[in-house]
Amino acid sequence: MSTLHIEQVAKRKTIPNTSELVFGKHYSDHMFLMNYEEGKGWFDPRIVPYQPISLDPAAMIFHYGQTVFEGLKAYRTDDDQILLFRPEENVKRLNRSSERLSIPKVNVEEVLQYLKELVKLDQEWIPTEEGYSLYIRPFIISTEPNLSVAPSKTYTFMIILSPVGSYYKEGIQPVRIHVEENYTRAVKGGTGFAKTAGNYSAAYKAQEKATEEGYSQVLWLDGIEKKYIEEVGSMNVFFKINGEVITPKLNGSILEGITRKSIIELLNSWEMKVSERQISIEELFAAYEKGEVEEVFGTGTAAVISPIGEMKWKDRQIIINNRQTGELAKKLYSTLTRIQTGKESDPFGWVVKVNN
Repeated sequence: MSTLHIEQVAKRKTIPNTSELVFGKHYSDHMFLMNYEEGKGWFDPRIVPYQPISLDPAAMIFHYGQTVFEGLKAYRTDDDQILLFRPEENVKRLNRSSERLSIPKVNVEEVLQYLKELVKLDQEWIPTEEGYSLYIRPFIISTEPNLSVAPSKTYTFMIILSPVGSYYKEGIQPVRIHVEENYTRAVKGGTGFAKTAGNYSAAYKAQEKATEEGYSQVLWLDGIEKKYIEEVGSMNVFFKINGEVITPKLNGSILEGITRKSIIELLNSWEMKVSERQISIEELFAAYEKGEVEEVFGTGTAAVISPIGEMKWKDRQIIINNRQTGELAKKLYSTLTRIQTGKESDPFGWVVKVNN
């Protein structure tokens, strides 16, 4: 493991009050960086004061979008322990995304140690209030100044930290979802399963349209037939239909969510019927007409659980559970967040202590 160099800030920033927090707007005192050169590998891991970075105008990230990122959180417990939730899964997924984008992989164990050191150094930025946490954004960008259409030979890996509250202003309240049928997010063989910038910016136009109509998010259908449900813009999606919990199966164009994986494992531990399979938008709306749709909710690191109270597809609209948060969504949210914050025992070995 390379020696980690730490340069601390001369003067700490003023930490904003939780009432002032907006998702992704405030950043802690320090950041982590590490560089890569072809033939040399990853080198020079360091923690430095949070600051702008300088890149050549020809840096390949600007021209070809070769980049991947992750998102996870640090939580503070009632007895002042600092916990991470399944961080190894995030670094493993970062490597899967990197492989798809022809970016060199990182060492999982080393990156986890660097991440812990950064969180420990800026632990004062972890909010203590319930529902708040420290969002962690690791990412890799291509930095070689070269306009050739080929993978970069140099990269920078960075981690920044941001104190956050609820991702949605509605909080754990049902949101309105617009089913997108014109634009396409991803197809099998593409980059849909990777966390890479282009997947998100390509979704902006559909999101703009949904926002104009008063909807919080877009539900994407498959890119070929516009028939099968895939995922919501920032979340995986689950449906409780006639007692069965269904989530679209991973198919190469759906992000393999860590919260998704945890929800499935929780449901299995509760011996609930849960299926990973194709589900069409027609099947969902037909089940609704029969009165069988009990709950719909999204899952993701930022929102954890986001109940869905309304969905619009073409000129058809469905109201789920009278726009109320369902009992299963409440139970899943409570259980998962209590495990994440140390209020409930962790039989799965998901949480990792930072300040041992």
